[in-house]
Amino acid sequence: MATVMMPQLGESVTEGTIIQWLKQPGDRVRIDEPLCEIETEKVTAELPSEFEGTMGEILVPQGETVAVGAPLCEIVEAGATAEEAPEPVAAGSWQGGPMAIPAERTLPANEPAAAAPGPALKANRPAPARPASQANGHNPEDRSRFVSPAVGRLAAEHGIDLALVEGTGIGGRVTRKDIEARIAAGPAQPPPAARATAAAPAPPRTATPAAAAGGAYEVVSLSATRRTIAEHLRRSNLEAPQAWTMVEADITGLVRLRERERERFEQEEGVALTLLPYFAAAVCETLRDFPMLNARWEGDELRRYHAFDLGIAVAAESGLVVPVVHGAGDLSVAGLARRISELAAKAHARTLRVEDIEGGTFTVNNTGAFGSIASKPIVNPPQVAIVTMERAVKRAVVRDDDSIAVRWMMNVCLSFDHRALDGLEAGGFLAALKGRLESQA
Repeated sequence: MATVMMPQLGESVTEGTIIQWLKQPGDRVRIDEPLCEIETEKVTAELPSEFEGTMGEILVPQGETVAVGAPLCEIVEAGATAEEAPEPVAAGSWQGGPMAIPAERTLPANEPAAAAPGPALKANRPAPARPASQANGHNPEDRSRFVSPAVGRLAAEHGIDLALVEGTGIGGRVTRKDIEARIAAGPAQPPPAARATAAAPAPPRTATPAAAAGGAYEVVSLSATRRTIAEHLRRSNLEAPQAWTMVEADITGLVRLRERERERFEQEEGVALTLLPYFAAAVCETLRDFPMLNARWEGDELRRYHAFDLGIAVAAESGLVVPVVHGAGDLSVAGLARRISELAAKAHARTLRVEDIEGGTFTVNNTGAFGSIASKPIVNPPQVAIVTMERAVKRAVVRDDDSIAVRWMMNVCLSFDHRALDGLEAGGFLAALKGRLESQA
């Protein structure tokens, strides 16, 4: 009998939620077949099996959040009996190749996706099941002591006393579904004993809109992805003093170049040729002259990186994701177009791997894809700068010789962390980027 454990899907990830089980007890299981879908703060992933045999007991029901290393299910290996214990393996350790990960959320972008293979985990067969509270050494009466951090945060956000929530999880554990059900039910009344011991009646309270209007609003249940985005950007705004600046670039030559190359490129490369890979290439070239923008905070240490690992913001259906083009500075425009297209497709298909979203040193956001002509992006921590390419607009422009001409114009917006650099570097970067974009023809 083999026990499959909750894997660690990404840096700093401590827990995951079982979205759905793809195998049920008694089902045949082959190596690398997905057992379940797991949602974490960073990705949604299919957990493939490392074992071949028959699906045994499911230890964590759908919708429940558990910590990394927790037992998820059992598999009776081919040729083994239920009494046979598996080979000892450290809980939560990976076996085999990279994990297949359905994508996540991020800012806007222009491209599509594909799935990837993944690994599984094995560990010692756990001791006989005990209530979650006992297994963790917690007092069963204190429900706040054995909920996951995500469930605890959700309860705190809505002012819910966990002691008043009846848990439906293993061993009476309070799950996310229990909290969401309590939120939907509206404010709970205190138990009779609590009311009887009150020294004096509490002052009257105004009914909430939902109670007063019989459903004036509904509570939106946020996914782990949405909550992570919210927390990530909240922290960015609180921790980093951010400044914003913008330049206007005449990209008429670039637009014409793209039109000349578009048909041939799409026939040879098999992907659409947009302005984004040209813009990304110009960004990498400009970062060579302004390396202070290609940096990340690591604790209190500011590190400037030599490689250009470019994050490309993608507005996927599941939320905002920023997959990373690693080594973008070493790629041609064609190479960037292919890689951006692959990552965007993965983001939309929810098949990004952990390594696809980690390690970015600078972010490009294609807000022009939504028709935006100016925007103020939020720095993607721990990076120190983010640039947007806005919509290219054809309009009449007064030239240096006072002539008036119809040109393709585009705004380029930069937000930066003022702790890491000043307006001198930021303005110099934008001016140099504008010059590169305008010189292409």
